[in-house]
Amino acid sequence: MDIDGLSFEELLELNQRVVARLKMLESMQAHLEMMRFHPGQRVSFAHQGGRLMGTVVKYNRKTVTVVTDNHQSWNVPPHLLSPVKDARPTQPQQPTSDKKQLR
Repeated sequence: MDIDGLSFEELLELNQRVVARLKMLESMQAHLEMMRFHPGQRVSFAHQGGRLMGTVVKYNRKTVTVVTDNHQSWNVPPHLLSPVKDARPTQPQQPTSDKKQLR
């Protein structure tokens, strides 16, 4: 695609369309990753050199809400989650606050 001949306005419109398409593709990928998990499923994720274990509670737009074994609520991107095969609870972690956001 040769963009050298496009005007400023045409380049702005092209940029807006590219950004919108990228956002849509990112949203579709996050949705597909979320569908690997279901509410009530046990999962784990890395945090500060260790792993936290919890239960999937709900889906958000880009994250999954997980409640850990010590009753903390975390919003975790689905690509950072791993399913747990052994559903026994682990030792509770030290609570730092009620709601966490992992990025």
